[in-house]
Amino acid sequence: MLKVANLSVHYGGMQALADVSIVVNEGEILSIVGSNGAGKTTFINAVSGMRNVTNGKIEFLGEDITKISAHDRVPLGIVQVPEGRKLFSLMSVEENLLLGSSHTKAKEKRKETLEYVYQLLPRLYDRRNQVSKTLSGGEQQMVAIGRALMSQPKLLMFDEPSLGLSPLLVKELFQLIKDINRQGVTVMLVEQNVKQTLSIADRSYVLENGHISLSGTGQELLNNDHVKKAFLGM
Repeated sequence: MLKVANLSVHYGGMQALADVSIVVNEGEILSIVGSNGAGKTTFINAVSGMRNVTNGKIEFLGEDITKISAHDRVPLGIVQVPEGRKLFSLMSVEENLLLGSSHTKAKEKRKETLEYVYQLLPRLYDRRNQVSKTLSGGEQQMVAIGRALMSQPKLLMFDEPSLGLSPLLVKELFQLIKDINRQGVTVMLVEQNVKQTLSIADRSYVLENGHISLSGTGQELLNNDHVKKAFLGM
């Protein structure tokens, strides 16, 4: 579905990514793990179109999208749940959700998709008229995910979704990601929570200092000595 070849990104006079190559297969959960500052958010923003690339190529469903603007990538099916949720804090839950269906294809199915989001996340239906800034952190993350689903994603990318959530909510979040994937949405998951992420990922890449240092199945990397030492404290 997604092919990233020899991607390099510079900003602020620094190189954030160097010759990163990644493939995401349709229907899988692909994770990118690494410590803070490794380049994970830069990578996901480059795929979203929110960060210009220095070198390399990004293909989605066989189409070169390297120079396509961010807002034109969303109708293609590339949708991001951003780090920090980025909700419109003074708007209601439902208003935030509806903003996710602003492009033509999503508008056509807005009613059906909204019903699906409320079925998947019934707490949002109960809070639909509530101002989003009054929600708990976990509820705000659900709104961010629901808003992304309203865009009719083919590839749904999560940037640090568990950040700031309690262990119980993190468990619920990862189950939700699996449920979304089972509904036919391909997932790219960028996370610092390495153990939880690798436990649900079909395949994973380890990003360190802007380079891919390891790749394999989630289980292979869970059992990898370097991963255990660097990220799992074992």
